[in-house]
Amino acid sequence: MSDLIAKAAMDRKLAEIVAPILEDMGFELVRLRLMGGNTKTLQIMAERPDGGIEVDECAEISTAVSAVLDVEDPLSDTYVLEVGSPGIDRPLTRLKDFDAYEGYEAKLETAELIDGRKRFKGVLAGVEGSEVLVNIEQNGETVTVGLQFDWLADAKLVMTDELIKEMLRQRKALGTLNEDQFDEIETETGSEED
Repeated sequence: MSDLIAKAAMDRKLAEIVAPILEDMGFELVRLRLMGGNTKTLQIMAERPDGGIEVDECAEISTAVSAVLDVEDPLSDTYVLEVGSPGIDRPLTRLKDFDAYEGYEAKLETAELIDGRKRFKGVLAGVEGSEVLVNIEQNGETVTVGLQFDWLADAKLVMTDELIKEMLRQRKALGTLNEDQFDEIETETGSEED
């Protein structure tokens, strides 16, 4: 299982229990994180193989996962279970994600320094074998960099107007978007998180 899906050893152990449950229900595990605090939070991101997930489906997954975790009992402490969708500025955790979102802007971080840097921001240019291709600006030119999937420590899409429009188009095509709910969608241009 990819470290991007489940980073820590406990995350991987939990993912080995959770992933088959999701697959049996027709979903894929996008990411799993067990986060600390006074009460631990087990955060699961899931979606259908063709993308998307609805609120009631998250509730069904939560019920199924809770039942299995109660029996398997991998967590000794009390925890809160959160099941959700990857969202628009989604994490990219599987090689197929980089292919599916070719042409969209992303931030990637490697575990080790690659050519003196760990952070790369650019437009995804697909996949070649086990390499993720990304077009980055370097010295005023656009160059394509190939990063081995295994080198990646973190990767996510950057929320842009193009990405928001594409997600809305997909939801409309799936019939899950009722345009009457929205008068107008406002996005701030020029704002960027880093």
